[in-house]
Amino acid sequence: MLRNETLRNIALTPELHDYLLVQGRMLPDPLLAELAERTREAIPDQAHMVVAPEEAALLTFLVRLLGARTIVEVGTFTGSSSLCLARGLAPGGSLITCDVSAEWTALAREFWTRAGVADRIELRLGPAVKTLRDLPAEPHLDLAFIDADKPGYIDYWEELVPRMRPGGLILVDNTLFSGQVIDEFPGVKAAAVHAFNEHARKDERVELVLLPVADGLTLARRLPAEASSF
Repeated sequence: MLRNETLRNIALTPELHDYLLVQGRMLPDPLLAELAERTREAIPDQAHMVVAPEEAALLTFLVRLLGARTIVEVGTFTGSSSLCLARGLAPGGSLITCDVSAEWTALAREFWTRAGVADRIELRLGPAVKTLRDLPAEPHLDLAFIDADKPGYIDYWEELVPRMRPGGLILVDNTLFSGQVIDEFPGVKAAAVHAFNEHARKDERVELVLLPVADGLTLARRLPAEASSF
């Protein structure tokens, strides 16, 4: 038994979630709220893929905390996470974001422009693994965010980890996958996320934590080459 009953997370009721957003200054600004609504109207079956307000705020916060100047995102969708990451960039910083849908990312481009961050974002359409392999091979990235097709997570991870500078941060979304990662017979996507979680947990190139933020968020810090994970 790994769980300590006295330290487990409390149940996050809708009312407590609202309180969390207000007290943590995590309420989405009108632009992010409009983007979420436009996404629901245009792509109702996929609208759940927009980042939650608390995760959106955390992305910007972590970018600023790290002083990140070079970011790669795998999975753009309609651009809410890109917008939040770009807002936190240090002066002169840039974000490369990868996706395969020109339709979904057209909405992203509109809102990046309205948010005043379009000049910091480079969208690369095409298979993300190829985009990542085209990046310089040496460690140079400050931060990466993975939020794309779940069966591709391990491949994206393996391309990104060697390219992260020591102390660089990889964020991986949906790593609890609505709790389905512990199902006895998970679906294909949940099984892929579980396989990724096991893969990342055993990777001694990083130290990591998995947080119950939104649908689960893994934070992995790249260790120096001579160090090893505990």
